[in-house]
Amino acid sequence: MTSEMDRRDFLKLIGIGGAVFVCGLQSSAHGAAKDETQGDFLFVQLSDTHWGFNQPNINPDFAGTLKRAVTAVNNLKYQPDFIVFTGDLTHTADDPAERRKRMAEFRDIVKNLKVTNIKFLAGEHDASLDSGEAFHEFFGKSYYTFDHKGVHFIAIDNVSDPRGMIGDSQLQWLADDLRQRDKDAPIVILTHRPLFDLYPAWEWATRDGAKAMDLLMPYKRAVVFYGHIHQEHHHMTGQIPHHAARGLMYPLPAPGSQPKREPVPWDPAQPYRGLGFRSIDTKVEKQAYVLTEFPVTGG
Repeated sequence: MTSEMDRRDFLKLIGIGGAVFVCGLQSSAHGAAKDETQGDFLFVQLSDTHWGFNQPNINPDFAGTLKRAVTAVNNLKYQPDFIVFTGDLTHTADDPAERRKRMAEFRDIVKNLKVTNIKFLAGEHDASLDSGEAFHEFFGKSYYTFDHKGVHFIAIDNVSDPRGMIGDSQLQWLADDLRQRDKDAPIVILTHRPLFDLYPAWEWATRDGAKAMDLLMPYKRAVVFYGHIHQEHHHMTGQIPHHAARGLMYPLPAPGSQPKREPVPWDPAQPYRGLGFRSIDTKVEKQAYVLTEFPVTGG
């Protein structure tokens, strides 16, 4: 069963620098056992930078927006433990040489981040034309796991297959990994496309995403962070929250709000409108995530 975010579980507050959301996670009646390695921490999600995009009517600052975002993250009062880019690092390039050139340029820009612990996910613009070959050369594996202060992170690749699928092999890998986790373990899923059918007509879905969600449903403290749709969006599948991030090149319209999925044109009266990134303050013991949305500005 799916539903929009229940107000009792998800509270919007007014925060300095942008909107703040608090997402509470369901826990077992007995609660999770305390792990001495656990502790609150902060990470930052950036998404859909589309380096190589060049349409001045959509974003006249196409060569500068990513750099502004890097500066904004570096200027945060509290630096995150790590940073994750949830896909579409670069804009589609049919020429393999151009694709690699864009990835090299993107890599060189994000090297300016103060935080050096950076996790990369592929988007379809990065990986669907060559099954992720160039992405692997520059950024390593397209699906993997890591642990941080008692939280288990799982990065899923639902873009290297041009059909927008995870695939049986990766689903088996996911099942094998989850089998090792306690049902009360805090688990964060990172992916590019939504794992639920947000709006399949616009390819805002994963064809076998329901299979991944079936594997995740027994886990009471799972949460999904994704990109792809270039806007903030929140959704529930059972007890599992899904949070989409804004993009860093151009916003897209609300799902199904117009006939075609087209970038929202640049508004000189509201430059950088709809562009931004988020910080996620992870409250491990309180079983909550505090999401703060930061806009990109011209300052």
